[in-house]
Parts: sequence; structure tokens; C-alpha cells
Amino acid sequence: MKLKIITQEKVVFEQEVDSVYTKGIDGEFGLLKGHIPVMTALDIGVTRAYIGDEIKKFTTMGGILQFKDEECLILTTLAEPGEEIDEARAREALERARKNLRNAEARMDAKRAEAAIARAEARLKARLSGESNLKM
Repeated sequence: MKLKIITQEKVVFEQEVDSVYTKGIDGEFGLLKGHIPVMTALDIGVTRAYIGDEIKKFTTMGGILQFKDEECLILTTLAEPGEEIDEARAREALERARKNLRNAEARMDAKRAEAAIARAEARLKARLSGESNLKM
């Protein structure tokens, strides 16, 4: 099947893959060749594409996924290949967001801080080879 990950700015990834696993608003799910057509909203998370023994990881910051005719199309506001993520910067953003959450006075500030934490954690998960390395 073909996987295309597209943002408003560019095509982040376009290649034949064996399977795709990502995070929808209802939880994580996977798609294999021959899957029935599906369209769903995505949550902030990591999308994994399997090509033989190789795993490609991408952050996907929400959006929609459509699978039809052996093509998986992900339209998202932001997507980053795991190998391009600056781990130190992502860890700093995670710490800053956690600090903001602890100091959040208003509910809106807490929601912003929680979203920032989710984005930073997704970046780290996509960057690190083993997700168990991330202390949540």
C-alpha cells in the first residue's frame, strides 16, 4: 500500500509500505494491505510505517486519515520524521510544558500546557528507537 503524509506546506513522506500504525482520537490502530476503506480523525501521536524490517516514525499532530484503494493518506497540520527531531529541544519543550501545567492558573492555560506536553512526548517517541526510553 502507499502511504502519503501531507502537511499544508509539503509532502513529508510518500512511499510503499507494508503496514501503518497511528493514533486516532479513539486510540491506536493499524492498517494492513487489503483493509476496508476507513476515514478517521487523528490525535497527537506517532505514526509508524513498516517497510520490511525497517520502521519509519513520524509525529502527527492531529488531522485526518483516509484509507482507500490501497492508499493511506494522512493530512495533518504538522508531521516530522523521527530522525529529524532535535531530541534536546523536544526534552526542553516537554519540561517547559510540564512546568507550565504545574503553574497553570486558568483552565485554558492547563489545556494549552497539556497539548504542549502531548506534542513534545510525540516528538520524543518518534525520535527515540525504543518508546520505553521515555519517562512519562
